[in-house]
Amino acid sequence: MRFDYSPFFRSTVGFDRLIDMLETASDQGYPPYNIERSDENNYRVTVAVAGFGEQDLSVDVKDRVLTVTGRREGAEKAGAYLHQGIAGRAFERNFQLAEHVEVKGASLENGLLHVDLERVVPEEKKPRRIAINAGESAGSGLKTIEGAKAA
Repeated sequence: MRFDYSPFFRSTVGFDRLIDMLETASDQGYPPYNIERSDENNYRVTVAVAGFGEQDLSVDVKDRVLTVTGRREGAEKAGAYLHQGIAGRAFERNFQLAEHVEVKGASLENGLLHVDLERVVPEEKKPRRIAINAGESAGSGLKTIEGAKAA
């Protein structure tokens, strides 16, 4: 099901990237893919690329967008198909990556392209516990100022 987002363009300014993301997310087309989460920080994107060889595929990352592209150069047209159920057309599939998600590698096996991802949060961004020092017993070096009592 496709939605028409053009009415939003007439009444909004600066939301074009959001609308583009909505259009991309609603695209259920070719090629099919899976997104798996193996643990808290590791993910795998699997794209069905039957008929494509390693030389026909590319995996790129730019500005936190993972792009998987497939183009078969010189595809042979040996004969007329009576039925062609395996699509071999060119494609480009984009995946928006969250902050600190890095591509760790890609592999092709049995017609499936696997792209392994890992979320690597820098130490300075990780949550940390701050010790609470209570009074002089903690050695905080704070001095108590004594003043005259009000009469």
